[in-house]
Amino acid sequence: MAKSSVNSNTVFNTLKSVFGVIYPLITFPYISRILMTDNVGKINFGNSIVSYVSLIATLGVTTYAVRECSKVRDNREELSKTSSEILSINLMSTFVAYLALAIVLIFAKPLENYRILICIQSTSIIFVTLGADWLNTAMEDFRFIAIRTVLMQVLSLLLMFIFIHKPEDYMLYAIISVIASSGVNIVNIFYRRRYCTTRFTWKMDVKKHLPHIMLLFSLILSQTIYVNSDMTILGLMKGDREVGLYSTSVKIYQIVNSTIASIAWVVMPQLSYFFSRKDYKEINKLLKYSLNFIVILGIPSISGLEIIAPHLIITIAGEAYADAALSLRILGFAMLCSFFAGWVGNMTRLPAGKEGISLKISSVSALLNIVLNFMLIPKWGLNAAAFTTAVSELFGLIWGFILIDKNIRIDGLKQMLIGPVIGGAGIIVIGEITQVLFHKAWIVSLITILISVVWYLAVMIMSKNEFFLGFVRPIVKRIQMHDSVK
Repeated sequence: MAKSSVNSNTVFNTLKSVFGVIYPLITFPYISRILMTDNVGKINFGNSIVSYVSLIATLGVTTYAVRECSKVRDNREELSKTSSEILSINLMSTFVAYLALAIVLIFAKPLENYRILICIQSTSIIFVTLGADWLNTAMEDFRFIAIRTVLMQVLSLLLMFIFIHKPEDYMLYAIISVIASSGVNIVNIFYRRRYCTTRFTWKMDVKKHLPHIMLLFSLILSQTIYVNSDMTILGLMKGDREVGLYSTSVKIYQIVNSTIASIAWVVMPQLSYFFSRKDYKEINKLLKYSLNFIVILGIPSISGLEIIAPHLIITIAGEAYADAALSLRILGFAMLCSFFAGWVGNMTRLPAGKEGISLKISSVSALLNIVLNFMLIPKWGLNAAAFTTAVSELFGLIWGFILIDKNIRIDGLKQMLIGPVIGGAGIIVIGEITQVLFHKAWIVSLITILISVVWYLAVMIMSKNEFFLGFVRPIVKRIQMHDSVK
């Protein structure tokens, strides 16, 4: 694929991720005020049950399907065969998941009052399975994915403002949430015919597919335990207030982390294709591209997060959450480790079919995290939870680099880092000055972000960062062409 196409895919996928951040930032304040605490609690409780069912239904299909379909995407017949087999396995796991859910809903007395709500929310699972959106990712149709997702979220916002006006509307809100998150997958049943014919089949090469899918499922499960363990242990040992504070830090951490980590899905199809052919020249080009993306967006994000963490917390959540600032700063370091650990794991091992190594590292990191949580949380609370996350991420990063494929070589690291490091240092100075001149949290946050963006763009241009200029040049050319036509 041409470099311009990779850039275009990156832009569309980032656009999708940004709207994925904006959507809850708009909906949460509105819904929390309309539905009130009890009904918001019902929605979140229902979602928590559905998330476990979804974990069983999806197994490790998405990552595996992207990898395997990418390898045969140039052969329509092979693509049809592979996608049909994977979809069929996914449909069977979804059936098992729904069967388990039905048994739980029938026999679990505490869930009696949530049955209808959970049934509504669980429809998202079958939509995701039938949609097989992994095929779009394998075919690198990020333009369609982004436009479709953004339009559906805009439609959902309109529906929410039109129909949700009182606490009793929480069931309607559950329906709208399903539409926003997965309703668009129905469109994909018809759209994907342009790539191949994907249908249910009993002729599945289970021996070929299932071991890899189950291995990836185990990896996802270990990561889920790893992510949730600190919150669970914190709640058991320190109570609701500490969990409330820490969850606010984690939400901000996850928003930034997931947005930047989204680059993995852009390069995953091509990396899988080139790893299957052991074309390390192209592999190293793509890995350098993704590392550039992580460095250029990651360093300024972490710099800004570290310098205005208290103000950002207060702006987003209010004065009552000010004590979460230190945990957010500690998570900033965890984020730095996570960016590069994710690069090593998601982009050098998973496309190469080395998920077994990732599972080993993730499992040991999760165990380390749990042990440290039990040791440190009783004394230091939420800050200990953040610290153990940082230590575990660092441990995974070091282990990952030790085991990295020796054929992977990234050149030009110095040039890659000069602009972002200078820009990040400048953001810290800007934040310090802003805090001296202003005192209101939202003003400090807004002014620091606006000035930092201008400063960082200027530094990228002056340092002649090739990756950054690769995005800017096409925009400048289009503007020049438009002016010449006038």
